[in-house]
Amino acid sequence: MTTHRIVTGHVSALLALPDGLDSAAARAADRSLPGGWRLEAAPDAAGTADIEVTIGAAAVTAGRHTVRVRLPRAAASSDTLAYVTYTALERARQRRRKVTMHGTALHPPGGPAVLLLGAKGAGKTSTALALAARGWLHGGDDLVVLEGAEAGAAVWPGKPTAAVRAPARPLDPKPQHSLRPFVTGPAPLGRIVRVAVHPELTAASLTPARPLSVNERLRLHENLARYISGLPTPLNGVSGMPYGPVWPLDTPALARWRSHLIATLAASRFDYLHAPDAETAADLLAKETETG
Repeated sequence: MTTHRIVTGHVSALLALPDGLDSAAARAADRSLPGGWRLEAAPDAAGTADIEVTIGAAAVTAGRHTVRVRLPRAAASSDTLAYVTYTALERARQRRRKVTMHGTALHPPGGPAVLLLGAKGAGKTSTALALAARGWLHGGDDLVVLEGAEAGAAVWPGKPTAAVRAPARPLDPKPQHSLRPFVTGPAPLGRIVRVAVHPELTAASLTPARPLSVNERLRLHENLARYISGLPTPLNGVSGMPYGPVWPLDTPALARWRSHLIATLAASRFDYLHAPDAETAADLLAKETETG
């Protein structure tokens, strides 16, 4: 085994890999994850590795200090290595008061970060692209990292690419596009907006979501917990038969911390945005943000 320092998701840790394992495909997935994914030499590394990857039938076990991941050789030599180790590091991330979230972040000129939430296909990416065309900075598409602190929440740069479907070819795979301009560091969270963009909506509206409903709180719990359970990371690789048991990473202490973060989010400015198209949604949000 060779020990490396892995840097991803705005945290670093020690990663033990089988000698001679080809990590080129994992390195190529760098721009598909918040905070990137890179390995650094750790010749003087001391202490127990945070993650240990071995070859064999897919399995995960979590000790007090080390998450041990066993992968088939084909998966360990593919970009699956990047996604699996990112997920394994979620425990370390949450211990450091950071959490991966399904959402999109934007930064209005001179203002704090705006977090867009919504189900898959709700219009987060299209609204973000429309806001960027109005001078807002991208802070991450689909995946962002939140940090919770006593003074409030902060948004760290998320995934710097977006998958955008060509309107004329709706069944084709969505190509990835680099997001520009993109923020370079964290920013305070200013507001949260749950987006719903659909052509059947006849009018646009931006209304307060507070006090949060029970359903909204449950959505936030699901949002903040899905990566600690490894749900989006099949151990056999994304091209093989899906296989994703619930990873044994969570602890009562992390669950309590996430509940504290949800209370912080619930106390933030939180709105629901409905619009028939992304341009209308962006116009409404930009105008309302400018006027305060």
